Amino acid sequence: MKETYKDYFSQKTAAERYAKGRPRFHFPVIERIKKYLALDEPFALALDVGCGTGLSSAALKEIAERVVGVDVSAAMLRQAPAASGIEYALASAENLPFGAAEFDLVTISQAIHWIDKQRFYAEADRVLKPGALVVAYDNLFQGEMLGNSEFKDWYQTRFLREFPVPPRGARAFSSASENARDFVLLHEESNENALEFSAREFVDYLVTISNVIAKVENGARPIAEIDEWLTNGIAPFFNGSRRKFLFISPIWFLRRNY
Repeated sequence: MKETYKDYFSQKTAAERYAKGRPRFHFPVIERIKKYLALDEPFALALDVGCGTGLSSAALKEIAERVVGVDVSAAMLRQAPAASGIEYALASAENLPFGAAEFDLVTISQAIHWIDKQRFYAEADRVLKPGALVVAYDNLFQGEMLGNSEFKDWYQTRFLREFPVPPRGARAFSSASENARDFVLLHEESNENALEFSAREFVDYLVTISNVIAKVENGARPIAEIDEWLTNGIAPFFNGSRRKFLFISPIWFLRRNY
């Protein structure tokens, strides 16, 4: 059977690592979304597609009275903490179990490259109220440690050789039409995001990315072996201290071109 993104995130082990080690970058991004949209009051109802373990849904609640988070992985959803005003549903981005024109906003965080965009656009167009937006965002690790140029060489020549990027779609959006449902890119911005980790926290992050998940959850290498390999590999760059790493957080605002 051909491997799909669903295989990467469907396992309990991957979900547990994700809940533990994924960086909490979402709240600053939501603040930038709020600023661009010049929101004076929260949305009544927002949909968070590909919500994973609920980190993005919790942040989205800052600008919405009610949030519905959906994900294709039941294991991921079981790791999402209960919170007032947030509910979760097992569903794919391409088949949303909601009626027409229900939502005031649709967001998708760190998942646009895993889905069939055209089918997602058709569903987003259906469930959004007229004129409402799709906002996609990400947090892209640049493979750089601030203040230590040698780490980038280790990341590119050692880590990516051991754990190559698995097949996935493009994150970028066209400035013209996104085809099927004629979503257009209304606005795009990108911000640098320096995140600080201890050595243990950084290993916990690295074992959440799809490069590693594709190896572990599909049986190629045991997580204990990978954890040891990563711990030994990054140790010289930390020396018992906390270090900062460069991420880029792009945000894309898309609107149906009626």
